[in-house]
Amino acid sequence: MLPLLNETITPLPAARTGLLGFSDIVRIRNRVLALRQQGTPVLQLEGGEPFAPTPEFVKDAMKRALDANQTRYAPSSGIPQLLDAIRDKLAERNRIAVSHEQLIAVAGGMHGLFCAFQATLDPGDETIFFSPFWTPIRDLVHFSGGVPVFVPWSELREGNLAEMLEPRITPRTRVIYVNSPANPTGDALTGEQLRAIAQVAIARNLVVIADEAYEDIIYDEPHVSIASLPDMASRTITVFTLSKSYSMTGWRVGYVVADNPFMDVIRKLVLNSVNGVSTPTQHGAAAAVADRSDHLRQMLSEYRMRRDLLVDGVSRAGFDAVAPAGAFYLFVDVRSRLGNDSWAAMNQLLELTGIATVPGVVFGQEGEGHLRMSFSTPIETLERAIDALQKL
Repeated sequence: MLPLLNETITPLPAARTGLLGFSDIVRIRNRVLALRQQGTPVLQLEGGEPFAPTPEFVKDAMKRALDANQTRYAPSSGIPQLLDAIRDKLAERNRIAVSHEQLIAVAGGMHGLFCAFQATLDPGDETIFFSPFWTPIRDLVHFSGGVPVFVPWSELREGNLAEMLEPRITPRTRVIYVNSPANPTGDALTGEQLRAIAQVAIARNLVVIADEAYEDIIYDEPHVSIASLPDMASRTITVFTLSKSYSMTGWRVGYVVADNPFMDVIRKLVLNSVNGVSTPTQHGAAAAVADRSDHLRQMLSEYRMRRDLLVDGVSRAGFDAVAPAGAFYLFVDVRSRLGNDSWAAMNQLLELTGIATVPGVVFGQEGEGHLRMSFSTPIETLERAIDALQKL
């Protein structure tokens, strides 16, 4: 029998959980919700969700699955209808030729990225990515035992990409994370830039994790998947989500494309985390991916109109803003009017105008002095926000 301790000691969580942060965006959202509950009007530009509801044809497909009692365990990699639709879509739009063995359904893009980093990083391995960055990426790298290495987007816009990457590569470099179009800046890598990343990855035997959440929200140049470039399919793990393209943020469904040996590992990670994506949800997802209507074209037109409206309004209010090449965010330089501290700028703007935004420093030190504003909102909200900015 074990001896009793003289005093009670409270058990602690696993030490590795300390590597995870908690989203500042969620904290801001909670603050906004509290203000609204108090009756304070808030113009919400802080969010990251599509403004439109899920298309009816997607919801109808899920309803049919429910009525047909498609509610039991599905194959852990995904139902055949979904995998077929993904395979055909990848060949047609992404120029990536795959079989079912290279595909797996996941519980949203975040889950896919979690599996991708867990499958590639050992403790001490380095991951290169561009900053400002979507904040969970740093946590996913840390939780995998990895070390983030940042390349500022500002340098990338002004110089040669390969020259930016080479000095940051060490014997511990393992992964290059590519998010294009990017959250929060809206940057979209050109085909030439993606080819430069591919050349570096091949020469240095690196893995690329490609996050293509905003593949369908790109305004000027066509989207290019880096896995479609020569010799890149075998060293690229591409993560897709239906959240942005089909307004399915709450459905939690996406898919990952990878060759072995990575796919074998990702299958194990999916099996040991969620076991598989909800079966009726997959039927809705299959309808979305198989859709060949003008939904995506109409969606892009709506986003372009909102982008141009907000860029014009912000510029007329005296802020520096460049129209993003993709995604649905404006990354506004507020230093000339609200100072260098982006948290203070966010608070000041919220108090004076009722506009909720996200401080740029949340997305990395390179984002300091900026605010992220989403234009994925009703037109009326954007117009009211622009009016408020003119009076600031």
